[in-house]
Amino acid sequence: MTERLRTFGRTKSRTLSDRQQALVDELLPKIGIPASGVVNPAILLPGKTKHILEIGFGGGEHLSGQAARHPDTGYIGVEPFINGVAKALTQIEESGLENVRLHEGDAREVMERMPDQCLDRIFLLFPDPWPKVRHAKRRFVQDETAAEFARLLKPGGHLRVATDVKAYADHALWILRQTPGLEWQARSAADWRQPPADHLTTRYETKQLGDCAPVFFDFENGNSPRIRL
Repeated sequence: MTERLRTFGRTKSRTLSDRQQALVDELLPKIGIPASGVVNPAILLPGKTKHILEIGFGGGEHLSGQAARHPDTGYIGVEPFINGVAKALTQIEESGLENVRLHEGDAREVMERMPDQCLDRIFLLFPDPWPKVRHAKRRFVQDETAAEFARLLKPGGHLRVATDVKAYADHALWILRQTPGLEWQARSAADWRQPPADHLTTRYETKQLGDCAPVFFDFENGNSPRIRL
């Protein structure tokens, strides 16, 4: 079997602190998703009014911040960078969050195990940009992953993709706009140039490491039921 191309770079940097390692060893197994089998958000996080997936949550600031704002919503975060997972675990413990589940690894593997129309929202915020043309095939947004977004979202569900790299923005917007079931919600330039009202700015975003101002592409699953008058 051909090995799947990685969409992310390094998976670890500095050595984890004793506290972080303890959280990875003790807390992560308690709030992690199953290593195999179906990943059903409604079963992992029962009793929640909505279920949200964040792909590549980095240091976990956006994930934990949204989870703290919306305790009635269940959040699943997937991140391959163990240092980011450790940071997220620290925030989860400090805030006493009980509505978050984490997975250290490739989000594509998790998505493939999820049932149809199981998510109310998906966040893909500032993914590894792979800005060079020869690396474009490693970007997370591809025809296959875009189709998975459409499959996983409930009717009327929403996807947000944000980036501060122009090449990635052009690449992602083209693919997403061609994906059946996904409808771009922008009506004017301000809709994608200005941070949405519910956006939480992270430290990574404030570093301005990209080559353009952040852009925010919001899409809706266009299979939402229509009211007949």
